[in-house]
Amino acid sequence: MSGSGVEGSGGTPLGGVVRIDDGRIEAHLDEVVRSTVEEALNALLDAEADHLCGARKYERTEGRKDTRAGSYTRQLHTRAGEVSLQVPKLRNLPFETAIIERYRRRESSVEEALIEMYLAGVSVRRVEDITQALWGTRVSASTVSELNQRIYGKIEEWRQQPLVGEFPYVFLDGLWLKRSWGGEVKNVSVLVAIGVSQTGYREVLAVSEGAKEDKASWTNFLREMKQRGLKGVELFVSDKCLGLVENLADFYPEAKWQRCVVHFYRNVWTAVPTGKVKEVAAMLKAIHAQEDRLAAKEKATQVIEKLRAMKLAKAAEIVAGGIEETLSYYALPPEHWRCLRTNNPLERLMREIRRRTRVVGAFPDGQSALMLVAARLRHVAATKWGTKRYLQMDRLAQVVAIA
Repeated sequence: MSGSGVEGSGGTPLGGVVRIDDGRIEAHLDEVVRSTVEEALNALLDAEADHLCGARKYERTEGRKDTRAGSYTRQLHTRAGEVSLQVPKLRNLPFETAIIERYRRRESSVEEALIEMYLAGVSVRRVEDITQALWGTRVSASTVSELNQRIYGKIEEWRQQPLVGEFPYVFLDGLWLKRSWGGEVKNVSVLVAIGVSQTGYREVLAVSEGAKEDKASWTNFLREMKQRGLKGVELFVSDKCLGLVENLADFYPEAKWQRCVVHFYRNVWTAVPTGKVKEVAAMLKAIHAQEDRLAAKEKATQVIEKLRAMKLAKAAEIVAGGIEETLSYYALPPEHWRCLRTNNPLERLMREIRRRTRVVGAFPDGQSALMLVAARLRHVAATKWGTKRYLQMDRLAQVVAIA
């Protein structure tokens, strides 16, 4: 702050006028925040060392397990700027602090953002600006590349982790993304599986690249899940994907397969004039609103006859040939029917993935596409989606026991 030589209307200097240097104030506040963070983290490190030793520094007690052996300085980048930490050393016990790692841990959504920036071709300067805003320090191009490789490693580890427990319900689907290859843009498929565990929680079971969404790709996908421990499957839910249905019996012969009724309806509508789609949709929905499988089959017979009477022979043929595939959920608890007759639980995730991958456009390779999709799924799995109970599974045990 400084005085000003501005004159008043009468020519008298107004020496009391004050000018505020915003830059200096901002720098001062940044330093206050930085020093506060530094002080707090050092205090936490000291407290952690005291806990490991079983006594405070210089305290004499029979319960002491170890003594201090000085400390070493470590720099840590935080959102408030770079801070200096005095990391304690102990004479006998290893001091493996969790404080720094907890502070440095970046959310999966931030990891995903870095991958997205990298794959979308964001300039290095722009990445530096963004990391400056996020963490208070600029990240060089080599650091960005190294960080992405580290993130890829974490995602790959998450992708390959064993599947623990049983998953009675499994939803399967695939999506197509674009990749650049030899100057051409080609398709690459990513296959995804989510499951509902015995405790009723949803989990992402698998995400893998498939050269095509064909029999060979689905075979490898199912084999991989089997090897990682997927068991206890009562029902698979999916569209009638090429090569998927015939593979299910090879790996899980005891499991039922439910064809997504929404995809089935769309298949029927391809043989229905636009003006009659609404009427036919109501007829199809009535089939799956019945109280049991027998009633649903009787209703389907009526619908087929009515479609023929409406001169919609092709639509009637599609219904007759596929309706049985959409009724498998009737063998399971009625409380679960609404969640099992469609692939909507996975479709909602797929829409979110498409929204994120649309930013990139064409990926440089299939691995990059896989990593971004896996990063999004990994983030979603850690949110309310994966931590809120989806179904009460007590009734399933009763149904299985009766069967």
